[in-house]
Amino acid sequence: MSAYRIPTDAPEADGTIAWDATTLVLVQVSAGGYTGLGWTYAHAAAGAVIADPLRDVLLNHDADDIAGAWHAMNRSLRNVGRPGVGLMAIAAVDVALWDLKARLHGTSVVRLMGRAREAVPVYGSGGFTSYPVERLQEQLAGWAEQGMARVKMKVGTHPHDDPARVRAAREAIGTAPALMVDGNGAYARKQALALAERYAHEGVDWFEEPVSSDDLEGLRLLRDRAPAGMAIAAGEYGWDTWYFRRMLDAGAVDVLQVDGTRCGGFTGFLHTAALAHGFGIPVSAHCAPHLHAHVCSAVGHLEHVEYFHDHARIESMFFDGLPALRDGALVVDADAPGLGLTLKASDARRYRVEEGWQT
Repeated sequence: MSAYRIPTDAPEADGTIAWDATTLVLVQVSAGGYTGLGWTYAHAAAGAVIADPLRDVLLNHDADDIAGAWHAMNRSLRNVGRPGVGLMAIAAVDVALWDLKARLHGTSVVRLMGRAREAVPVYGSGGFTSYPVERLQEQLAGWAEQGMARVKMKVGTHPHDDPARVRAAREAIGTAPALMVDGNGAYARKQALALAERYAHEGVDWFEEPVSSDDLEGLRLLRDRAPAGMAIAAGEYGWDTWYFRRMLDAGAVDVLQVDGTRCGGFTGFLHTAALAHGFGIPVSAHCAPHLHAHVCSAVGHLEHVEYFHDHARIESMFFDGLPALRDGALVVDADAPGLGLTLKASDARRYRVEEGWQT
């Protein structure tokens, strides 16, 4: 177990927060002469939860029994707290267990799960509110030139400036790529409704978290009254199926976002995808594009995966064997063992955060 803090390549902000570094918590789990790896993007405190109590839960556990391990880990956090850091810790371990099991059986994670699609569509995501307009345009246009059919930008820090920034983004990418905006819950309900109309004039067809994701009534209001063809999306802060069920019961979203690094790994992701399927709602994976590529290849009712600037950059720095990006989609190597990844330990070492629980 180890934690790494990687500075951003420029100051970053969205509608509600700013940051200058991202922390990755890495887990390696071994059995039968093989080692699986997994990770989450969380506070380094997630590593302490893995060290105690999750580690003791897993010792001498059957490596084939991922479902049993997942439930045991969840039970062990009853008095510690599951939502938040707890489920992020479980997520890293769960991904490592899937990687390990596939390697033990001489196959890939996607074949172990069952492949539903050959490629996973991605959308370029960044366009931070801290960027000057020139960098916003350059970044989004670059993704469009790489063949990505969709690109997303952040809004909400300075609402009065947002329509002009959205217009500048559209000018940079041209008419063909779909343009998405992410408010990160920064707007009030009526404010979001008014801006949705203005964004529609620029061909925006995705409005993510126009209001707080906890405001299910507000999301439903936006879903009912947003311009035709504009999808309302939320769910990236979902921790468990109870959270997602409340959102779906409320009819709050057109597309449910799911983040495997937050909702308990691949196991939690598959639980949530099945729940959404029962409601007839498609899912979209939030961030961690290369981590999500295998599990998303096993989900038929998937819209896309977020090719988030920070995480795509970090994963290319930390791992060899990443899924290939081709024609705006990620393609996993189904013949490679496990996730097909190898940690570039020497490259990662410089970012390591010294914690007492690290091994």
